[in-house]
Amino acid sequence: MTLTKLITLAAAVSIGTTGCVQLGSRPSHDADLAAITAFNQRYLQAINDGDFASLSALTVEDHIMMVPNRPAIVGKKANDAANQRAFEQFRFSEQWVPLDTVIDGDLAYQRGTFTTAATPKQGGQGRASAGKFLRIYRRLPDHSWTMVIDMFNSDPPEGAR
Repeated sequence: MTLTKLITLAAAVSIGTTGCVQLGSRPSHDADLAAITAFNQRYLQAINDGDFASLSALTVEDHIMMVPNRPAIVGKKANDAANQRAFEQFRFSEQWVPLDTVIDGDLAYQRGTFTTAATPKQGGQGRASAGKFLRIYRRLPDHSWTMVIDMFNSDPPEGAR
């Protein structure tokens, strides 16, 4: 075998092995789904506990919340301010039911339904809502996932359908 062929073979083996190592280091679909589910559990727990610090820690700098009938809330600072105002005024009881989760590389989206009840801390009539959501997640360098876009809207009340 000539030196040129040996170098070419070594380079090909090195590239092929490196590619296999990189592919093998990526988490499985089930692991990604479990990581997104775990993120959602922490996020939802923070909402239901009224735990602003935990919710803020889960909110990334480029987070966008798209709420009905209002401009999008863009960035961590704006989302933190909106969440803090909400937590100062209400106690929340919220549930999410994911229906579809699609993972494609470092991005994922999830479609589902939600119910929420907001009880004023100062007393008065509470508000309940049910609807649907669409969320986009991004894989972080440590292979965990974070929500980067949260879009939701409420269904009309039962009598109005």
